[in-house]
This record gives sequence, C-alpha cells and structure tokens, in this order.
Amino acid sequence: MPAVSEHRFEVRCVEQLEYKSRVLAGLTEEKEHGMANVKLVVMYPRPKDIDAFEKIYQNEHVPLAVEKLEGKTKIVATKILASPQGTPPFYRIAEIYFRSMADLEKCAASDDGKEALAHAVMISSGGPPIFLVAEEETSTFGHTAGASV
Repeated sequence: MPAVSEHRFEVRCVEQLEYKSRVLAGLTEEKEHGMANVKLVVMYPRPKDIDAFEKIYQNEHVPLAVEKLEGKTKIVATKILASPQGTPPFYRIAEIYFRSMADLEKCAASDDGKEALAHAVMISSGGPPIFLVAEEETSTFGHTAGASV
C-alpha cells in the first residue's frame, strides 16, 4: 500500500491527466485527412536498479496495462539505449493509443485505468513518471532513389 504522500501524488497525476484530456479534447475532431491518433505517453526516469525495474515492468506492469487499460488500440513500449548527450534521463517510454480523446478519458477515469496509472508510479524507482496526453500525426515516406537506408 503506498504511503500517504505517494497516494496524493497518484491522485494528482490522475487529476492532471483528466484535466489535460479535457483541454486537448478539441484536438481529436475529424480532420480533412482523417482522425488523429490520440495517445497517453508515460516516460519513466532512469531506475535506480535497471534489472529490478525490468523484471517488475515486464512481469507485472505490462500484463496489468494490457488487461486494465480499456479502449486502447495499441501499446508501443520503447527502451532508451543511449544518447549522444550522455546518460539519458528517461529509461522507458510507453505510448498507449486510443481511438478518441473520449476513449482515453474514459479509461483514465475508470478504476482499472487509475489502478494501472498508480502501478506505473509505484514501480518507477528513479522518480515519478511523466504522463502526457498527445496527438500523433504520421507521415510515411517511401524509399527514395539514391538514398541509402
């Protein structure tokens, strides 16, 4: 069970997420080129013990997120390996996609969504994770003659 200050932090994170979701709700209106991809981005600071974090992340958190985050359409989990600027401040970045801002808001407000967000805070030994609500615009480029990949 988290300490009182951790619980207040978790509640504040959920409240901020809900507020940001409402503010950004207008971004999900249908555009000329179709619907925007709405996602929750969770950025985990570099953990104190990477092996311990990975064990909990892979064995507990990912299965919990898959089970509890209703309305998700895709999860992209990225592990940061290096940075030309030295030790990266973040170790993992998770992106959870939803069809609409309404689906993201419903998930964040649900008991299961709050449980998954609280678990993300609990396992983040390098400091509290950063939660962002984002809209993704994607451009795909074909192979260009003369370009090497």
